[in-house]
Amino acid sequence: MKKLLILLLLAAPAQANITSKLSSSTSLTVGASSTQSTRIPSTYAVSGTNMKVTTGEHFGKLTAGSATAPATLDVGVYEINTAGSAFSFQESWQQGDSPAAIGHGVDVTSGVVADMPAFGSTTTISGGVAGTLAGTVVSSGVVTVVAGGANTTAVGQVTNEITVR
Repeated sequence: MKKLLILLLLAAPAQANITSKLSSSTSLTVGASSTQSTRIPSTYAVSGTNMKVTTGEHFGKLTAGSATAPATLDVGVYEINTAGSAFSFQESWQQGDSPAAIGHGVDVTSGVVADMPAFGSTTTISGGVAGTLAGTVVSSGVVTVVAGGANTTAVGQVTNEITVR
């Protein structure tokens, strides 16, 4: 009897749910043009030992800029404080960028940056050119992508998922 029961259990058909999913896609991107500019400020620094400002004078200083001009340097007049003694003196000056007028800046025509502000720190990325950029998916799931011009991307993907439960 036990042998018959074991034979019946072994002969039972197996059951399983099988799911298959197939997807194909392409993604095409043409990058935009952009410019990032940072206006550099006017700066002045002074340091040292055994130095003094001449009577009635001053160390260097910045004078206020205007709506169209950066701050400028008003140089000072210095002298050694104790003659014959060691001294050190350091001074640095950086002329800043002039402020840009409202409405002045980057001109972009057909994705191409025609001109940009000339500030101390400027990064420009040219607009993409589609050129021959293309992507296709045919009914068989075959994906084809063709490279485009500058600042473009083409990605093709095929995904096959099989689930057995």
